Amino acid sequence: MKLFLLRIFTWWNGFTFGTQLWTWRFGELVGTDEMGNRYYRNKGGKIDPTLGIERRWVIYNGYAEATKISPDWHGWMHHTVDVPPTEEHYTPREWEKPHRPNLTGTPAAYRPSGSTLASGQRPQATGDYQAWTPGS
Repeated sequence: MKLFLLRIFTWWNGFTFGTQLWTWRFGELVGTDEMGNRYYRNKGGKIDPTLGIERRWVIYNGYAEATKISPDWHGWMHHTVDVPPTEEHYTPREWEKPHRPNLTGTPAAYRPSGSTLASGQRPQATGDYQAWTPGS
């Protein structure tokens, strides 16, 4: 019952019942990435008359976060390339870093020195500014 209610009312926990129905009726699975996200397009690659282009969408594995889409699939999703990564052999260059999702709000987020959330002590003020006080 809980899963049923989540599918009706929440979109951030995977996909809703409406998305599931739309995917079942009109979708064609194109491929899956290393994170378990599933990528779809209109059946037969038909042009959507409303958009004027092929409709493409992703069903995330878990929490819906756009940065979970890897660079190779990002190009296909945004119509930068026409061929999905499953139909071509994509090899990253030696200078490309592996994909990492957005870590903001997690314990692994970047915290610069001086941040109140960073570990350790905040450095002392150096006196390179003069504080403003009202009436001065």
